[in-house]
Amino acid sequence: MSAPRTDVHKLQELVRLHRAGRAPREICRLLRLSPKTELKYRRALHAAGLLEGVSDALPTLETLRDAVETAHPPAEPRQVTSTTDPWLTELTQLLEEGANAQAAFDKLSREDPEFSASYDAVKRTFRRLRKQAGPKATDVAIPVVTAPGEVAQVDFGYVGRLFDPVSGKSRKTWVFAMTLGYSGLLYARLVFDQRADTWLDLHRRAFEFFGCSPRVLVPDNLKAAVIRAAFGSFDRHELELNRSYRELARFYGCLIDPTPTYAPQKKGKVEASVRYIKGNWWPTCQAEEIAEANADLARWLEETANCRMHRGTRERPRARFESDERQAMLALPGVRFEPVVWKKATVHPDSHCEFERRLYSVPWRLIGTRVWIRASDHSVEIYADDTRVATHERRGTERHCTNELHLPEGRRDLRHRSESYWLERADRLGEDVGAYVRAVRDSDEVLSKLRDIQAIVAHLEKFPKSRAVMAVRRAHAFGNYSYVGIKRILRDALDLQPLPTFVAPKHGRISQPRFARSASELMAQHDEGEHEPH
Repeated sequence: MSAPRTDVHKLQELVRLHRAGRAPREICRLLRLSPKTELKYRRALHAAGLLEGVSDALPTLETLRDAVETAHPPAEPRQVTSTTDPWLTELTQLLEEGANAQAAFDKLSREDPEFSASYDAVKRTFRRLRKQAGPKATDVAIPVVTAPGEVAQVDFGYVGRLFDPVSGKSRKTWVFAMTLGYSGLLYARLVFDQRADTWLDLHRRAFEFFGCSPRVLVPDNLKAAVIRAAFGSFDRHELELNRSYRELARFYGCLIDPTPTYAPQKKGKVEASVRYIKGNWWPTCQAEEIAEANADLARWLEETANCRMHRGTRERPRARFESDERQAMLALPGVRFEPVVWKKATVHPDSHCEFERRLYSVPWRLIGTRVWIRASDHSVEIYADDTRVATHERRGTERHCTNELHLPEGRRDLRHRSESYWLERADRLGEDVGAYVRAVRDSDEVLSKLRDIQAIVAHLEKFPKSRAVMAVRRAHAFGNYSYVGIKRILRDALDLQPLPTFVAPKHGRISQPRFARSASELMAQHDEGEHEPH
């Protein structure tokens, strides 16, 4: 058995101490060797005649190594047969093609009925093959020197649960971290979600914390930043950024360089920052509500994280930032960034599209198409083929936000289901029209007449007020309280003819049905009949 490499370098010191008359126990303590190892070395060197002599004339390391390995030759490695040996050629080819152990195991299990090796055996074989092949060029980690003000890396990390006073519940909490690549200056804040508007607001807060912005942002591939990720240089051209994130970068003058998927080491500085926050600050945080926790986190950033001696730079992040990096970063614009969220939506059959549980109208001819919604804190703009087709106020509590001009003419008024709304419109056509519409409402004690009223008022509004008034007077005179009756009168121009001289009884309120005799008439006939001879 050969001596360990770290021990071989101690052989010269062992010879010198032995020649100086030091006891074996003392030699073990000084050289930090076990008694067994010291005895093995001493016997091998004594057999080679290397322990005796003058202390200043020590044998070379090669001589001492040869003496130890001659006395204790290395053992031959034990030959072990693996259950994967019959498929070694296939496994080697799969490894060269980029497959991992799981993929290779699944493929052989699926395609070869005789394959009987276990998944652990395949993993051991892959490790052995990689070791035999040695490192590849792509395995080399190239250290990247970051210029001052050039890069800021961004990431989220889950920390635990905090109380949300808005919902009254304990919720999952993430920490947002932005780390400057040159100085290591860190900004962090706790949030309950990773939505696009939250993502943009956190960037704005971070830039205001720094007092400037970096030239390049390196985010992860979350949806708030990247719609379609790139898996390597071969499909980099298909990478698609979130429109909201594009707008933020354009406002601050930054470039965005998302990390490749499954490559967190490409943003290792912010990954280390998240681990630092979770390991240093979070275990000591005693706050239960998110506002208190964020206040404590801000103090920790100023008093600990950004004032510590950074392991990588051997400087304090805040001092390094102020001395070298601040002047190299981009100045903030004169106006504050207003977060804008872009979202794709489909126009529903009711001519509305949905954004954050509210419905906003668009021109009805866009029903069934896909549109872009651009939402700021104050407004919601809707684009079709890069053309703005609608603008609405974002604030409000009603679910529907409707511009009536977006609905088809002749049908847009049907959305109003309030009786008072239609009575008010009838009154605007004239007192007679208002009275007639109320008579329509009262014409049936059980059946709702709102739809009839909608149709009647909408139809009367198409004509001059004078004709509308004469039409309802004629209908009222004949006790006609239907939309069909009003439509026929106006179609046949009957409203232009003079009204009859009789007054028709009110529909539904007939004092005496037609052909019926009053009680007094019946009683008179009965009395007359009593005096007639039988």
